[in-house]
Amino acid sequence: MATGSLITTYDGDPDNLDVPDVVVERLPLYVRVLTNLASDGTDMVSSEQLGDQLHMTPAQIRKDLSYFGRFGKQGRGYNVVALVAQLKGILGLDRSWNACIVGMGRLGRAIISYPGFAPEGFKIVAAFDADDGLVGTNVDGTRVRSLSQINHTVSEDGISIGIVAVPASAAQAVIDALVDAGIGAILNYAPVTAHVPDHVKIKNIDPVMSLQSMTYYLKR
Repeated sequence: MATGSLITTYDGDPDNLDVPDVVVERLPLYVRVLTNLASDGTDMVSSEQLGDQLHMTPAQIRKDLSYFGRFGKQGRGYNVVALVAQLKGILGLDRSWNACIVGMGRLGRAIISYPGFAPEGFKIVAAFDADDGLVGTNVDGTRVRSLSQINHTVSEDGISIGIVAVPASAAQAVIDALVDAGIGAILNYAPVTAHVPDHVKIKNIDPVMSLQSMTYYLKR
């Protein structure tokens, strides 16, 4: 193998790995920085250089990557293009993912119109709402469907990810419906802590709570 090339023992099966969630959540940051470096024409990067950009210690970066195999060449660093490809494979970003969104209020309309999902491999192929006045309309080229069509649509369109943008009072029922339909990952914008089975991954996005935690530092 050529000097500076990628060395890895990762077998491609995440079920064989006991990786802390916090490490998985950092991997997209590595992909973003490495992708920018590749766009700038950078061939090799050290853990020290990555640490400077990510405000992390080189030791932490090396430890994170070690969960997935042996990467890089001692004294040379990491091959940027090769490492991006491997991390995208680990994260499942080497393929496209179909998603649906429930809730076509102002937030839902903003989310479905956001142009940043498709370039990263995430396609919102279906939208749902409980309001009969919205069902049948089109939002950014996507037809709004009744909630009663979730099961059929998820199966028919191969949808793996659900995005929830409904009021807190409706969130748990909507999330239960998505889980029952076979959704395995949920991005929840509703201001509520929802419950899902262990096999379903859920990520809660609450801008208000984020602001409330930031004011602690402003107050000081």
